[in-house]
Formats: sequence, C-alpha cells, structure tokens
Amino acid sequence: MRIGVLDVGSNTAQLVVADIGDGVPLPVHATKEAVRLAEVIGRDGALCREAIDRLVKAVAAAVAQARRWEVRELYAYATAVVRDAPNRDAALAEIEARTGVRLGTLSGTEEAELTFLAVRRWMGWRAGPLLLLDIGGGSAEIAYGHDLAPSFAVSLPVGAARITRERLRGDPPRSAKVDKVRRYLRRELGEVASRMHWDAPRSAVATSRTFQQLAQLCGAPPLRRGPFVPRVLRRDELARQVGRLSALTAAKRARLPGISAPRARQSLAGALVAHTMLDMFGLDEVTICPWALREGILLRRVESADSWSGRALSLTAPAETA
Repeated sequence: MRIGVLDVGSNTAQLVVADIGDGVPLPVHATKEAVRLAEVIGRDGALCREAIDRLVKAVAAAVAQARRWEVRELYAYATAVVRDAPNRDAALAEIEARTGVRLGTLSGTEEAELTFLAVRRWMGWRAGPLLLLDIGGGSAEIAYGHDLAPSFAVSLPVGAARITRERLRGDPPRSAKVDKVRRYLRRELGEVASRMHWDAPRSAVATSRTFQQLAQLCGAPPLRRGPFVPRVLRRDELARQVGRLSALTAAKRARLPGISAPRARQSLAGALVAHTMLDMFGLDEVTICPWALREGILLRRVESADSWSGRALSLTAPAETA
C-alpha cells in the first residue's frame, strides 16, 4: 500500500510518499512547498491571514501530489509553529474547511519520540545508547535511550525561527543580543543537561535541516551527494562559524556554503542553539542523520498500524477527514 506523510513546519510543508510492504517503508516521491511562516506570523506567534493562506496553498498542493501518486493514506501534521500559535484551533478549522484536511498537531514529546525511532532505525543497534538532537523552527527536541523508544524525551521552545523572532532582531543583531541569547539558551538547556545520565559507549546524532546546513557550512559534504555519505558536525568548527554568522547580514549569510536563502536569517540562531547543545552535553562532534520526523511517522505506521490507522486521511475518495 502507498502512504504519505505531510509535515508542516515553519519554513516548508514537506510530503514524502512511500510504499509499505514487508515492514519497510520505501520512499518513492518527495516534494516540498515553501510556507516561510516565520516571515509573517506575529511576534506572539499568532497565525495571521497571510500565514493561513500560505498553509492552505501548501496543504492543497500536497493533497494534489498525494492523489497523483495514488496515496491511500495521508498523515498530515503541523509542528511547533502551528501547535503553539494562540489562534491554532481557529486556523486549523479554516484550513480544514478550505482543503478538506484537518492537520494534526503532535506534542513536542511525540515529535522527539518519533524522530528518535527514525534515527535508531537509520543508525542501527550498533550505535548503542543514543542521544538525539533536533532543531526545528519553533522548538528543539532532545531524546536519549537504548531501545526503539527513548527513555528520556523533551521539547524546548528554542527553535531557530522562534529565537530569531523573539530574541535576535537586527540584521545583524548587536553582539550584546547574541551574548544574551547564549545565556538564555544555557538556562533553557541546563536542566536537561543535568538530567542526562550517560552510558558508554554512546552515539550522539543530530537531525533536521538546520543541522544539515550547519554541517555543510562547517565542511561536511553537500546534501546533493546523497543520504549515504557520512557527515559530522564538529563543535570547534561550529564555534568559529557562529562568530562568522553573527557578523554577517542575512543576505551575506545566504552566500555561504549550505545556508539557503529562506533560512539565512535564522541560521545564526540555529548555530547558537546547536553549539550550546554540543557544549553543554560535552560533545566534540555529532553524526548527521538524514531521517527525521517524517520517516518516524512512516515507521510508526508500519510497526503499529492498528493504533495509527484512524489518524489518516483516506484518499480513496474525495478528501474528507477520517
């Protein structure tokens, strides 16, 4: 059977289509639609008219693609930028009325658990005790464990777009603001760092487009080389790049290796969050994993079909919520 997962974040709405057969989801198509919600949402995180219109357009385009690829079940979710919006319920109702799709909203802990599942499957059991780091637009997820499910998972409101919007205004921001953000991040991550109980040997793995772009900025192979090329992000090189990013405007950051124009403005915040994570967890480097939330949802669907089948939109008939 062919299934699809639509993941709506602060920058893009990404659809992955996969065939599921003998317990393994095989991706056959992927597409994304720019939404760039960070450009238009209010300082309080509310979804304005422009933001809702962008979401409607992206969801409608994803459904059309899913139908074209003969998807039977579509799992559609929005992450922190929608989940945390003060007008979330009204926005989701309007999107549903205009597209026929009721976007689900995963909790931050669910995001962390599903992403951990994807990373564990990608890395395999030889990775041993596994630490996951994930930086999104609205939140960052941290999870740790020995099994398929983490023994510890948390979501913190320190996503790259949120930090930029709330704490790093200015292009480039003043150095005093950057220092203030560093202190804020250390406070936010301090409790998590103190609760972590590490085993040895262990594997530290990072996922998300933020980490992928930072890794390329720091010298890792570009994404066009494919998902099987090993990539790492080293703390010492990231520290140098934080200083570089903090001195540049968004337009100049977009000319750097790995930094895309839509994410250039939030790239400094992403680098600050990433470096603080590595520093506080005592990590010299992290391995970059290409699988993340979407793949975790696909795997959960394959491995726990009974508990997930009711959360899908059926595309065997005209669009209607399940």
